[in-house]
Amino acid sequence: MASVLVPDFDRPGFSFENCIRNEFLAKKGFPISKAKKTGTTIVGIMYRDGIILGADTRATENTIVADKNCSKIHYLAPNMYCCGAGTAADTQMTTQLIASQLELHRLNTGRLVPVVTANKMLTQMLFRYQGYIGAALVMGGVDNNGSHLYCIYPHGSTDKLPYATMGSGSLAAMAVFESKWKPNMTEEEGKQLVRDAIAAGIFNDLGSGSNVDLCIIRKDNVDYLRPYDLANVKGTRQGSYSFKKGTTAVLSTKTMLVDIEETSVRPVESAESMDTSS
Repeated sequence: MASVLVPDFDRPGFSFENCIRNEFLAKKGFPISKAKKTGTTIVGIMYRDGIILGADTRATENTIVADKNCSKIHYLAPNMYCCGAGTAADTQMTTQLIASQLELHRLNTGRLVPVVTANKMLTQMLFRYQGYIGAALVMGGVDNNGSHLYCIYPHGSTDKLPYATMGSGSLAAMAVFESKWKPNMTEEEGKQLVRDAIAAGIFNDLGSGSNVDLCIIRKDNVDYLRPYDLANVKGTRQGSYSFKKGTTAVLSTKTMLVDIEETSVRPVESAESMDTSS
């Protein structure tokens, strides 16, 4: 019970109180609101000196393009970044929450946070909500134990892979990785491979589009290239859409007289001064 000394604050984090309400309304015959379909292509690979993450920049709301230049590569720590697919708000808030916890961990220990620590925090949080948080993540980073790339699913499961893809365009991107990826790739080879994988998702998936963003994570520094490549450059208008007067035939005309009544505005009467004499 709340008191003056112990105030009752709202619980932090995500709230799913409406889930019980929706189940009750469903039993009464009311349809449950459906989640809107989303689209994304996010990838990550391991190369000779670290990790390369890539993502497209199209944010969709079902069949509507909501944002043409959305940032899908999120900061977690100075040595690790994370690509997010699924619900944009869930991916942003989840990565921000974990980033704050990783910073507290770094300040408490005074050491570089291992990538496996972030992976454990993310999987435990997502498993707690049983998939109600729509965040599918590709996380990569470099620590004292080397390079690490994890694929994290909305229900809390995780995989450690040399290359990974997620999102609606993941099949097209995975086809590029399966045919061209090889161990100990140079940085330029890795950047071109990630670019080609994202471009495959952009050109073969309606939910992915616009530009290609890259994040190169090395042991000592990070390069966030936004945008790295403009896959869909807007074309120039070929024809002229200005028509001469008289191009369209006028079938009939009708002229009407409109009577305008003039009204005079009454001036504002001056207010009398208040008698302040005692």
